Amino acid sequence: MALYLKRAGHDVTIFERFEEPKPVGSGLILQPTGLTVLADLGLLDDITALGARIDRLHGADASTGRTVLDVRYDARRGNRFGLAVHRAALFGVLFRATRREGIAIETGVEIETLEAGERATLICANGRRAGPFDLVVDASGSRSKLRQATGEAGLPRPLVYGAFWASLGWRGEGFDEHALLQRYDRASVMIGVLPIGRPEPGADRMAAFFWSLKPADAEAVRGQGLDAWKARVVRLWPRAEAFVSQIDSFDQLSLARYGHHTMRLPVGRKLAIIGDAAHSTSPQLGQGANMALLDAAALGYALARTKDVEAALTVYARARRRHVRVFQALSLAFTPFYQSDSVALPFIRDRLVATIAKIPPAPQFLASLVAGTAIDPFGAVGLKEARWDFRQNPGHDTSQ
Repeated sequence: MALYLKRAGHDVTIFERFEEPKPVGSGLILQPTGLTVLADLGLLDDITALGARIDRLHGADASTGRTVLDVRYDARRGNRFGLAVHRAALFGVLFRATRREGIAIETGVEIETLEAGERATLICANGRRAGPFDLVVDASGSRSKLRQATGEAGLPRPLVYGAFWASLGWRGEGFDEHALLQRYDRASVMIGVLPIGRPEPGADRMAAFFWSLKPADAEAVRGQGLDAWKARVVRLWPRAEAFVSQIDSFDQLSLARYGHHTMRLPVGRKLAIIGDAAHSTSPQLGQGANMALLDAAALGYALARTKDVEAALTVYARARRRHVRVFQALSLAFTPFYQSDSVALPFIRDRLVATIAKIPPAPQFLASLVAGTAIDPFGAVGLKEARWDFRQNPGHDTSQ
């Protein structure tokens, strides 16, 4: 967001609550949507040099080996692909770009609220007043404090299931280096391995490993001991031993909690809200970071094409409304089939859905769902989808 604003000629300051800017989390997949935004910013080559090209998502029942999910990107739409990256890689590419642009970053700043009049003033936790500003952009995540300035102050509704995540060394034997692979035990357990390339140039290749569970059960799992948990993982997916053998402590596993919330209107007076602060949900469709990148592009173009800030906020909200609402609804609908206590839903998933998914046009629809393009996200924002047919094969680190 700061890059779009700076390049449009605005004075920009980033406020960061950490004492030092740094990435948080494991891996994610940048879809054609998010990659198009990075291409628009001139950063596509930087990120593809670090990431791993993903051509398909494949899931199987842990007990029978039956394929219950097989989605491939639609090659008829310009050789689309996903790019799996470590969050540190995405953070690094964007952070280095902001440094090159000379964008001011103030760290160790906890924002409590905002006062909006003719201009906006930020109120910090230590009583400091920062500003005034013509516009404040809230990108502070699902627990945003600034959201209350719009009258929508509620926190996301907690989802029952979360996940243990770890970033581990890539062990390729028996694993497709261009696929997200998953194993399911009904809907109560989902194990995944995602190749995520390198966190920074010159680093070793890595994988994101995850195990779904209820956050409420995490302490019980820890209490049973690491060996018991690892044995259960390997029993369900023997090849996963190549990854769990790298885990020596529960401290290597981050517990992710998920919630669902969609703002009715992601704007207020002198305030725009983007990313998880505006819409958070389960990562089941893998759209979170991509939706945030689209938000940034939409707001950037709205401000560039509209002289009045308040009018630009209206344009931004309108540009993202349909895409956000449709994908939020789809994510909420699909999640129980993969993360829930239901017995019936995974039964339907494994037999009916898996069969239907092979019959046209279902494969094309699923591909567009994963790509984030089932509803056109580009036209309303002001973008054109990047061309993929001339790109080098992502996953090749040119520094090696």
